Amino acid sequence: MMLGAQLRKLREDKGISAEHAGYTIRASHSKISRMETGRVGFKERDVADLLTLYGVTDPDERATMLELVARANEPGWWHHYSDLLPNWFEIYMGLEGAASLIRTYELQFVPGLLQTEAYARALIPLGFPEITEEELERRVQLRMRRQTRLHAGELRVWAVVDENALRRPIGGKSVMRAQVEHLIELSSRQNVTIQVLPFNAGGHAGVSGAFSLLRFPEETLPDIVYLEQLTSALYLDKPADIDKYLQVMNRLALEAAQPEASRDMLAGVLTHRTA
Repeated sequence: MMLGAQLRKLREDKGISAEHAGYTIRASHSKISRMETGRVGFKERDVADLLTLYGVTDPDERATMLELVARANEPGWWHHYSDLLPNWFEIYMGLEGAASLIRTYELQFVPGLLQTEAYARALIPLGFPEITEEELERRVQLRMRRQTRLHAGELRVWAVVDENALRRPIGGKSVMRAQVEHLIELSSRQNVTIQVLPFNAGGHAGVSGAFSLLRFPEETLPDIVYLEQLTSALYLDKPADIDKYLQVMNRLALEAAQPEASRDMLAGVLTHRTA
């Protein structure tokens, strides 16, 4: 993503269109867009040709950029789970691993980054009804590994969770109780904000369904909107799209119970499940 952001800056500084850049490396303008947002791998030849097009002739500067190509193509830790991951989700893994802030809205289930191991083990087979025990354990391990940066304080998560997700009895009473207790504990951390969107909120801004907004520490990188579907996903990075989803997310944050009130609601769910 750092390499892509630098390539985008070089291109824009020279006033060169994505179409022209794509023609230079025998590709489409959409590939240039995917390269600049870090969503595809890099070929050294393509980057070298783009650097020439952008007027980068200094040997040291070119060497630094080409060294980034090798680093960008190194497999992430999730490569060991590549047999479980479709290509479109591997892209998300890379984005999630680079993000500094993830704002997410979920209406059916607890967001993956906030799930307990038992909750994940009960939930995953719903999407994979013929899953083997070995594959289930690996998928649970993968989900827990994704939470490492959150627990280390390297990632901030701001989640708006529909009350429906808290009332849906995934895994049974004891699993859900532990999951809600986990949410209460997480909500006390400085890098986690949890808001519950209650039933009595009525109609709300999240009518289009679940989505996530990912923000990155590199200022030149645009936010990414992630929309997961059954067999694919959408990654939106156009400013107009990002603005619309940001507006929806901000409205949801206003319509949901505020963090302190949400913590009280979570405690109320526990009381209800004990009764």
